[in-house]
Amino acid sequence: MNTKTVCVIGLGYIGLPTASLLANNGFTVTGVDSKENLVKIVNDGGVHIEEPGLKALVNAAVHSGFLKASTEVQAADVFFIAVPTPVKLENGEKKVDLSFIEEAAFSIVPFLAKENLVILESTSPPGTTRDVVAPVLEQSGLKAGVDFYLAHCPERVLPGNTLRELIQNNRIIGGINQVSGEMAGELYQQFVEGKISVTDATTAEMVKLIENTYRDVNIALANEIAGVCEKAGVNAWEAVDLANLHPRVNLHKPGPGVGGHCISVDPWFLISAFKEETELISLGRSVNDRQPESVVKALKKYLQGIDNPVVTILGVAYKGNIDDTRESPALKVIELLEKEQISFKIYDPHVTNFNHETKSLKEAFKGADCAVVLTDHDEFKFIYPRELAGLMRTPQVYDTRNCLDRRLWEKNGFNYYLLGAGNVVER
Repeated sequence: MNTKTVCVIGLGYIGLPTASLLANNGFTVTGVDSKENLVKIVNDGGVHIEEPGLKALVNAAVHSGFLKASTEVQAADVFFIAVPTPVKLENGEKKVDLSFIEEAAFSIVPFLAKENLVILESTSPPGTTRDVVAPVLEQSGLKAGVDFYLAHCPERVLPGNTLRELIQNNRIIGGINQVSGEMAGELYQQFVEGKISVTDATTAEMVKLIENTYRDVNIALANEIAGVCEKAGVNAWEAVDLANLHPRVNLHKPGPGVGGHCISVDPWFLISAFKEETELISLGRSVNDRQPESVVKALKKYLQGIDNPVVTILGVAYKGNIDDTRESPALKVIELLEKEQISFKIYDPHVTNFNHETKSLKEAFKGADCAVVLTDHDEFKFIYPRELAGLMRTPQVYDTRNCLDRRLWEKNGFNYYLLGAGNVVER
């Protein structure tokens, strides 16, 4: 494939890293996004998301002339669609919103030419490439799989390791037909070191959903086990680690809930389309969605008897060492605290753009009655608690991520509580 020009639609957590990688591999890339301020940031060589190595990569790509950002789609040999696929509440049920994919496909139509390749990277329900994207693109008068090539290649990266995993991870590529899959495979081989497996588009869509649904259901099991262990007087974290010594057991960790735009969202793609067949998947979602309620219930117990209590929230990102708050359990915890009229202060060293005010570490602890760890940022592991105890009105901490050194915090005057362990004393 003699591809020279690429147009990436959507400059978010996947689109921007993909665009910058392509540009640094010799492709002339136009990154497209509807947000003018985001386009300006990229064209200045900057980034709007926190991801190790991304700023340097974008800066190099922009200043080499191989990457530019625009609010308008441009003609290209290859078009990538990397736009959000959110879940929205409709008549009391969660449904997948494919409007961003449809809009992106429509924006390509005026520029689509013979021999072009269109790749959908957005996570989507089975059949989306075939039944949604293809018909829109064919309004150009060209036939998918005949006049132009069409494929789905879901991203499979872990935020915080995105660049490395875009290169090293195995990739599943699903073509609208065999030749489309092969053409897309040739493109990815130019910058992917992992194994490339070619299948049909609908299977590729299903594979991505299976991967994240497996993890969601596994976490739900871990969260239920944590509740059982609390009542049984067992440390769930120790029990899970010991159970995982079995060669055929791989339990995930419990926590305050599941966030991010993959694990907490993708199961709904299956539930909404195959309601009768997804009883276990739906139950797992319910278990994980209830975890923030369990966290607030525990906090209320630790705050009992305190007038006008104040909670310190440590971390609002959905996972450690990133700035992504999408679907974060912290959002629901905050909503529930507000409903209970419990005051809170937030400290997150990674999140700078949030819909609530964030504080410095000392400001967040000053006058508080309980600190709750909701995100396992590395910075939290190295907090020295001696001075913080003196700042608080009631020095106690509730660790929902097993992130802190219990002995250190107790030695410095804190009552320490661990999700999934109740008041079990660490041996």
